[in-house]
Amino acid sequence: MVPLPAGEVSADGWWDDAPVSAALLGSCQESSGFDGDCRGSGEGPGVIFAGVDWAEAHHDVHVQDEQGRRLAGGRLPDGIEGIARFHEMVAAHAGDAGEVVIGIETDRGLFAGALVAAGYQVFAVNPLSVSRYRDRHSVSGAKSDPADAKVLADLVRTDRHNHRRVIPDTDLAEAVKVLARAHQSMIWNRRRQLNQLRSALREFYPAALAAFDDLASADAIEVLKVAPEPRLGAALSKTQIGAALRRGGRTRRIDQWTAQIQAALRAPQLQPPPVIAAAMGAAVAAQASVTGEMSRQIAVLEQQLAADFEQHPDAEVVRSLPGLGTILSARVLGEFGDVPDRYADAKSRRNYAGTSPVTRASGTRRVVLARHVRNRRLADAIYLWAFSALSISPGARVFYDQRRAAGDTHHQALRALGNHLVGFLHGCLTKHTVYDEQTAWAHRPRPELKTAA
Repeated sequence: MVPLPAGEVSADGWWDDAPVSAALLGSCQESSGFDGDCRGSGEGPGVIFAGVDWAEAHHDVHVQDEQGRRLAGGRLPDGIEGIARFHEMVAAHAGDAGEVVIGIETDRGLFAGALVAAGYQVFAVNPLSVSRYRDRHSVSGAKSDPADAKVLADLVRTDRHNHRRVIPDTDLAEAVKVLARAHQSMIWNRRRQLNQLRSALREFYPAALAAFDDLASADAIEVLKVAPEPRLGAALSKTQIGAALRRGGRTRRIDQWTAQIQAALRAPQLQPPPVIAAAMGAAVAAQASVTGEMSRQIAVLEQQLAADFEQHPDAEVVRSLPGLGTILSARVLGEFGDVPDRYADAKSRRNYAGTSPVTRASGTRRVVLARHVRNRRLADAIYLWAFSALSISPGARVFYDQRRAAGDTHHQALRALGNHLVGFLHGCLTKHTVYDEQTAWAHRPRPELKTAA
């Protein structure tokens, strides 16, 4: 337990004590004989509940007791000053940080991290869940930041057993998560950039699309930087093309590629007016330069991510699963975290991953659907993991083929396989043992495994 910071509660108006209505005061006095505020009627400090409606520049806070009565509230600034004032606010009503239960809509950021580090019981609640709780007591559609803070306080007071408490990962696991997300975001952004580049080339420079199958390759980027429009592309000599390929890092079959690219760029094609071609060429040159730099930064992030992941004590266990290389392993570890008791069982881990299906049943109607509300980054990593496992694990291949034979589509079969692999990962991490093919698929008939192999 972490004691709350000492200090007197200021009365300068930066936060307000809860007003007590005359009716409530009379009721309290009649029942207990207490001639004053009902709060703290001789019972001493107990568990209190705080809702924090997080924002970029400020945070609205609502504090209440175990009966739901408002103790304090107000708007706090972000940063050190806001955290200090929050400590001071709750110190008047709780004697220990462990007696403060906080509901907030995020588990990221410096403010949320400071609350966890102080020893408070912090519950990060999905904003979608909060919006449903808001509708429990009001159907008018009214909304405000202070009201949302009260909803969060009520939520953790009555329903915190249905939500997961924020338990921070180790610093190394958090670093792996940050790098893995940055690496994945950079790849997604490069894909968007490439889609824009392809769209521009299709409109005025189709020869470039014919010359390069992969616009993300260093060959394509370097040639487009020196010849971003049809007129310049058709004028390129083999020497200029070869020099561009060498700048991109190509060392083999340069003459062969040079001849193919030159032939494609010089093929007859429809062309826009020169002024428009020059304008679109400038845009293509800029997009090619941005794409090339993004590819270089992706490689830098990949090296740093691999270096940090290899230092983690669970790296060997995670990487032992079939289909998981260094980068995918780092993504999976970063998104799941490394707190040993975070997931009660394999089902809990599958639910968090979004691989387990959702059953909707009402009366005589029952349907099983894919889970769409999930961690998109983790779901993407598990999908790629399941696909890679098909060519490595005989058991995974047999399972996939059986699902396809039962009528599943390719994506449905991969989701089902990913669900199994997450369960295997949970067992390996729980026992801290590396993956074993025969142990994992022991429930499958051995002849099938031999045939698949």
